[in-house]
Amino acid sequence: MSGVVTGDAVVLGLQPARLPSRALALVIDLAVIMVVYMAISLGLLLLTLSLDEAALAAVNVAAFVLVLVGAPIAVETLTHGRSLGKLACGLRVVRDDGGPIRFRHALVRGAMGVVEILMTSGVVAVVASLVSERGRRLGDVFAGTLVVRERVATSAGMMLPPPPPWLAGRFTGLDLSAVPDGLWLEVRQYLTRMRQLDPAIGQRMAARLADELVARTGAPAPPGVPAAAYLAGVVAERQAREARRAFAAHPAPGAVPGPVPVPVPGAGFVPTYSVPTVPPAVPTASVAPAVPTAPSAPAEPPAPATGFAPPA
Repeated sequence: MSGVVTGDAVVLGLQPARLPSRALALVIDLAVIMVVYMAISLGLLLLTLSLDEAALAAVNVAAFVLVLVGAPIAVETLTHGRSLGKLACGLRVVRDDGGPIRFRHALVRGAMGVVEILMTSGVVAVVASLVSERGRRLGDVFAGTLVVRERVATSAGMMLPPPPPWLAGRFTGLDLSAVPDGLWLEVRQYLTRMRQLDPAIGQRMAARLADELVARTGAPAPPGVPAAAYLAGVVAERQAREARRAFAAHPAPGAVPGPVPVPVPGAGFVPTYSVPTVPPAVPTASVAPAVPTAPSAPAEPPAPATGFAPPA
């Protein structure tokens, strides 16, 4: 497993490409190059009919160098190691330290490719790839590059590891506004793949990323904190801030405004950023309290009728 992390979003921890996939990518590239070379040669032949043999030979040599040598170098430089064949096969050329290749790397690879691929029909490249532990040909050895696989299956190991418990709350006052998205991507890629990297390479990459974070934030890392733990703590703080902002922008219906509760680690705890809603009160009719009254006297029976009517 080879550890790579770049500012161009080259995924970390990819496996070195083996001979079959590299051979298929090379066949695709050579097929495209030969078609382009034949088309250009035919066009030059029609345009240079009036030239003498020496001039025609010079034009053919120039076309050969530009198309068969210069074109692959230009494509790998501009695409940072992804030619058409490598793109189809999910491969990419990177430096030994994981960074994107530059013109000098592509130049050495292209110059050596003329010898070990074109002049020897690929025999030297095949033998070198079989002998090399990481499947590198001579051009990769001299250029300090490596062809890796970009397409890998995702798994649970792609999850970000949590920071150590003793770092909880250590970065709440850190200013993260000046950290670019590209650096966050590199840190996340390193954290998801750091267990698959060579320990020495992983430590160097963690130290470099931690130094870049310190330079962007303007605050030194806590003394005695390993670089990987520092990266995990800062990323966890950024995720917590994003969660708080998301909650503030989209509160739950009927939620009571207030601070987001801080998760407390514990057995069986599931972190959540939602506040339980308060059920609305059901209005009830007000009833006056009953006042006790004195018992009323029993009603008297009506007087018997006499037939006398009082005068009007």
